[in-house]
Amino acid sequence: MSRSGTKETAVRVNALREKFTKAYGHHPEGIWRAPGRVNLIGEHTDYNMGYVLPFAIDKNALVAVRRKSQLEPGSQVLDFASTYGVGGEPPVTSITLDELVPRAVPGWAAYPAAVLWALSQLDGVQIGGLELMVDSDVPVGSGLSSSHALEVATIVALDDLYGLGLSKVQMAQLTQRAENEFVGAPTGIMDQSASLMSHAQHALFLDCRSMESQSVPLPLAQHDAVVLVMDTRVEHSHVDGGYAARRTSCEQAAAVLEVASLREVHSIEELEAIGDPVAKRRAKHIVTENRRVLDTVLALREGDLPAVGKLLCQSHESMRDDYEISSEELDAAVEAAMAAGAIGARMTGGGFGGSAIALVKREQIEPVSQAVREAFDQAGYVEPAIFTVIADEGAGRA
Repeated sequence: MSRSGTKETAVRVNALREKFTKAYGHHPEGIWRAPGRVNLIGEHTDYNMGYVLPFAIDKNALVAVRRKSQLEPGSQVLDFASTYGVGGEPPVTSITLDELVPRAVPGWAAYPAAVLWALSQLDGVQIGGLELMVDSDVPVGSGLSSSHALEVATIVALDDLYGLGLSKVQMAQLTQRAENEFVGAPTGIMDQSASLMSHAQHALFLDCRSMESQSVPLPLAQHDAVVLVMDTRVEHSHVDGGYAARRTSCEQAAAVLEVASLREVHSIEELEAIGDPVAKRRAKHIVTENRRVLDTVLALREGDLPAVGKLLCQSHESMRDDYEISSEELDAAVEAAMAAGAIGARMTGGGFGGSAIALVKREQIEPVSQAVREAFDQAGYVEPAIFTVIADEGAGRA
């Protein structure tokens, strides 16, 4: 059973409905959910039109929404509130529809606002004022895509409420535009796609050029294995310069090679034409990572977890040495997990902080977790948050 249908989610839904009604004086028209994601393998390949292999997790963002009528006061005002980190009354952030312009909305409210803006750019779509409240248990800044979960929950809600009839691919593309142009983060399309298109107990094999996807079974239960998330508690942000710099390097490498994207490059020998050693290393990661995604899909279909584990470790080494997006904490988590008997481990997400994942046998959960905690303690790092995740269903009505 996916967590989206568990008692815990039902409790959160009821609590959110009550808080919404108390804050706004009205019941919401509905509550929608969208999960965070773990990327099993395929990092930074999405904006290079390559392959990715994420899966939705059993942590999600919930949004409660009510549209305002044209006759009520504030009919042209967007009201945003969140239960996150609030002990008492949730403060409400209000902006008018006229103020809905890129980079103008601060804080977390920029994410649902960005979705509203992206929808407003479509021909024939008119979004009016509304009330929205969010509740999320996706850890913020952990590399598990908390912002995209919020964006996807918002677009699924609005597609439903306004009867827009958007496909999942269209919703993924619109939320990517929202993230790129409104928020100002040059992200690819993987995170939104995972949140929208995933199925329980499966990973999403996505071709980011064609947007064709396949569900690949995760044979974890058959091997009594789990995916362990090791959140370093070092927050990262896609708006910061490191992410954009990596994307620029890839675009420069593609220009030198005279290809539309690094997806067109199939061997590292082709990279010899790149004179800049930094751009060459960045391109090497993308080319080899695409190959690792394809190999991981094959290994999963064959039920070969040791082969998957080896590919995860190779991916981490590539991100550490060629793409240079790891950190001391991420490296420590991966090294400690492997030394304690993990099948494989790698950092996951955009990098520069966030989380690492380890593929471990169920009986190794505690020994691996303890080894990582001890490594962090000895290095003087903040204690990590360590937990298992389940491959869950994509977004929908809660």
